[in-house]
Amino acid sequence: MKTDNLTPIEKNGNIFLKRDDYYQIDGVNGGKSRTCWFLANQGARGLVTAGSRSSPQVNIVAQIAKYLNIPCHIHTPTGELSPEVQDAVNTGAILTQHKAGYNNVIIARAREDAIKNNFTLIPFGMECQEAINQTKNQVKNIPSEVKRIIVPVGSGMSLSGILHGLLENQINIPVLGVITGADPIRRLDKYAPYKWRFMCELVKSKYDYHKKYPYFYLNDVKLDPIYEAKCLDFIKDGDLLWIVGIRKTA
Repeated sequence: MKTDNLTPIEKNGNIFLKRDDYYQIDGVNGGKSRTCWFLANQGARGLVTAGSRSSPQVNIVAQIAKYLNIPCHIHTPTGELSPEVQDAVNTGAILTQHKAGYNNVIIARAREDAIKNNFTLIPFGMECQEAINQTKNQVKNIPSEVKRIIVPVGSGMSLSGILHGLLENQINIPVLGVITGADPIRRLDKYAPYKWRFMCELVKSKYDYHKKYPYFYLNDVKLDPIYEAKCLDFIKDGDLLWIVGIRKTA
């Protein structure tokens, strides 16, 4: 399952779609799956990750661990299990929930778990250089008639990879990042090109991260209700919507 093949770009009405959701490993898809697959195939004895209960990441990691027939530990805040977390548990992942629901707590616990068990840590939000490497080449098939790229911004890692790809391939297209969760500035300053503020504009969705967008279709294409669907408030004719992925339980 090669990670360097270009996923296709489709025309849907007056909108272009970058179908990174077509990259799939055993039922989980998208850019996060690509990065996880690469990291897991460096000799992992088991996988550990941390994630929000609303994020698809824990399920992506769990499904890939199952496919590789290795154990998986996942760390989330306490609370009712979302469909994604429940699906990960059903797959066989060992879930630990932590009362203090701050991201730095679950990140630290996952890191400790990985060290203790000598498992491979899949970073929270895929915050690692490999996420950049696995995304940046995907810009190479963007049609010249695209007026703007629009992408949902969670951790900011997909946006960072896109911007590096545009810079390295000397592609000059405006980018709009739609913030769907916490402030991504710290990660963008660390991982995006140094002049990223001149390459893209950020806007924040009016919907809370955990709240689904009320309608999550672009014509006949189903979008992730937490991420891509929130771009629909901003999309215009000629835009390319970068579909990072869609959760398995959608």
